Amino acid sequence: MTLDKCVPEMIRVSVGSAIMLGLMKGNLDALPTTVYLLTYRKGKCNANCAFCPQAKNSKGRADMLSRVTWPSFQTVQVVDGIGDTVKKGKVRRVCIQALNYPAVFNDILGVISSINSRCTVPVSVSCQPISTETMKKLAAAGVERISVPLDAANEEIFDKVKGKQAGGPYNWNKQLRILENAVKIFGKGNVTTHLIVGLGETEKDMIHIIQRCVSMGVYPGLFAFTPIPGTTLESSTPPTLPQHRRIQLARHLIIQEKTRFANMRFDNNGKIVDFGVPKDSLHQVIITGLPFVTSGCPSCNRPYYNEKPSGPLYNYPFMPTDSELEEIEKVFEL
Repeated sequence: MTLDKCVPEMIRVSVGSAIMLGLMKGNLDALPTTVYLLTYRKGKCNANCAFCPQAKNSKGRADMLSRVTWPSFQTVQVVDGIGDTVKKGKVRRVCIQALNYPAVFNDILGVISSINSRCTVPVSVSCQPISTETMKKLAAAGVERISVPLDAANEEIFDKVKGKQAGGPYNWNKQLRILENAVKIFGKGNVTTHLIVGLGETEKDMIHIIQRCVSMGVYPGLFAFTPIPGTTLESSTPPTLPQHRRIQLARHLIIQEKTRFANMRFDNNGKIVDFGVPKDSLHQVIITGLPFVTSGCPSCNRPYYNEKPSGPLYNYPFMPTDSELEEIEKVFEL
């Protein structure tokens, strides 16, 4: 296969995806169901998110995103690998994650064009806030879903970790407007955002923004904050597992329209004490295991993005076992 001149020569691939594509050797106990790509540049991102090793002022490794390493490969190798694994039925989606730099959307469009010339597979793009015109170009190129990450649960935390206080280019209200515009272009349910549990918000804060997103037609995917060496927040602590579990369950119930934020009750510290659902119904939802698996685009299982394989697992890349569900249920004291 040859590449058009507009296609970037190199692209980063999550280590799990690289193994699945045959670009690296290694053992995986949880195979990714999505190929995760990251746009490549020699420098770091123009943004300065406090939790991210790709931030412009981060001292973290340039091949890291969250706790996952992203080695770089020639784009031609990667696209050929995607074509082969799609043909074998091993890949159900490609997710292109974008750093913030001037030529990034030319790079993304080039990669998408190459993938489309090799195979047919749903493509998601996770990127910074962009213009309506650029979103329309991505949609025309065949992007099925777009994600614009909020990360923070409210404007105050957003500004500290992504916005002006962090030395970054992002603005809370603009981010929300971009998400609204994206829904108009891609349709309800085809726009996602990322929310990181553990940046200093209360459970009430997080569940409120989850409800706001769902009401907008935006699908919220949950991450657990992971301290990464070299980042501004490297000395901060991850959320507690019970905190994350309660938010996961609330998110699932809201998306499934079994409850709403307005029906829930919280204590004086913002901890959820009533999901607005009868206990018997709550138990039936919990034992499915569905609220606790990785949330994101369809076919996204994102193995060990937030945690070591040895655990504890914040987001399960597979269905929890019966014994794991018994431990999860103890959090809710039903």
